[in-house]
Amino acid sequence: MAMKLPLIVLTGPTAVGKTNLSVRLAKALSGEIISADSMQVYKHMDIGSAKIKPGEMQGVKHHMLDVLAPDEEFNVVIFKEMVKKCIRDITDRGKLPILTGGTGFYIQAVLYDIDFSENEANTGIREELEELGEKEGADYLHDRLRQVDEASAAVIHANNKKRVIRALEYYYLTGEKISEHNERERKKESAYDSCYFVLNDDRENLYKRIDRRVDTMLEEGLVEEVKKLKEAGCTRDLVSMQGLGYKEILSYLEGEISLEEAVYLIKRDTRHFAKRQITWFKREKDVIWVEKNAFAYDEEKILAYILERWENRKDCIFC
Repeated sequence: MAMKLPLIVLTGPTAVGKTNLSVRLAKALSGEIISADSMQVYKHMDIGSAKIKPGEMQGVKHHMLDVLAPDEEFNVVIFKEMVKKCIRDITDRGKLPILTGGTGFYIQAVLYDIDFSENEANTGIREELEELGEKEGADYLHDRLRQVDEASAAVIHANNKKRVIRALEYYYLTGEKISEHNERERKKESAYDSCYFVLNDDRENLYKRIDRRVDTMLEEGLVEEVKKLKEAGCTRDLVSMQGLGYKEILSYLEGEISLEEAVYLIKRDTRHFAKRQITWFKREKDVIWVEKNAFAYDEEKILAYILERWENRKDCIFC
């Protein structure tokens, strides 16, 4: 049986402080960082995605940043394959891969090597469902999903038409509910010799950090960044432009809402997003929660705790 490659996962809700901690962790363990963020893969989308600045990297090599143009296709299947290559490359050079970011679905796909192949290729069924969605609307498709897979309908929002269609397509192709497939995949053991850390904070502090981060983004030129993307031909039809911060500022630039309203929406929706992230991580198995207030916000103690758990992972029931 092949030895599992080592992997540290450091995740948590947006704005909790993962970036700085991941750099310190990488320096302590001779590691390299792989971004697990669905927006930071795009070039020219730096401010709104809270992408780490070169000066903040402190010499630590980062992967999965600026690898695609904003109009290129990107999804969990592409992400998983790219990250698997990164992990192999990093370990081949004697370094430790550290997967860091807040996109829980992408992390899960890598950690448990989830198989998406059965629903990867485009099919006539998908085209029919897309046409049906255009004709009857998102709610109609969502109702159809509820009829065949209530569990999936409960976790996939009606407005997320792409995921609704994929779930319906999977059911019609295989006769199996995609929720059952996903549950089976989630029960897999980690494909890596891993520890899965979730950095967290109490809700009030986290929301304050989110509000401050949005204010900083605006000061650093978020409006100008989105304006340049718009001038380059990026429209709201692109997946990249649906990211938090981008779609709201685009609405402002197109005269649909005021800047004040756009900022309010970004802050509100980012808080909602953070709440959903925490809910996701609570459902995950093999997770080690790192509550910042339990360490009195002492970053040295937080780092020491993570290092200790990593070193003792063989005896750890959570790893």
